[in-house]
Amino acid sequence: MTSPAAHPSPYDPQDAGRPARHTPAYPGGAPLWQAIKPCCRICGGMPAAVVSVSAHQGLLLAMRFHKVPGPFCRSCGIAIVRDLSTKTMWQGWWSPFSLIFSLITLLTNFRTGRKLAALAPPGPTAPGYARLPEGAPIHRRPLAYVATVPFVWAIWFIVGVITHL
Repeated sequence: MTSPAAHPSPYDPQDAGRPARHTPAYPGGAPLWQAIKPCCRICGGMPAAVVSVSAHQGLLLAMRFHKVPGPFCRSCGIAIVRDLSTKTMWQGWWSPFSLIFSLITLLTNFRTGRKLAALAPPGPTAPGYARLPEGAPIHRRPLAYVATVPFVWAIWFIVGVITHL
């Protein structure tokens, strides 16, 4: 009968008698999976961050969620964050539960926008691709102020309840 050590199982831990597994690496010594840098899915520019940008739409009795996955360069990512955040600000407040989800979506997009703004300016675009224009900041977009309507309605409702007590 042979000993178990003579026929090692593929599930046994490596021992000193077997060669160590090799991870392919770039000259800097980093493993291959860490050395590959993402490029923007819109324009192909680098550097890019692997993030997702979300939007929320509140309907009277339903809700709709929208997510755009990255990676994005600084310019394209900021353009998408501004666009989807503005859409959330004017479309996201129109159902009772949407108030919470819209706020969470806006806070998440704010954090994503900060991460994208910390990136270096992107390099040249890939051939045949174009970079998205960043556009105006959110506070300079008129549709962003539609979000004040639910707050005015809430204040009107609270004042109405208090005055009728």
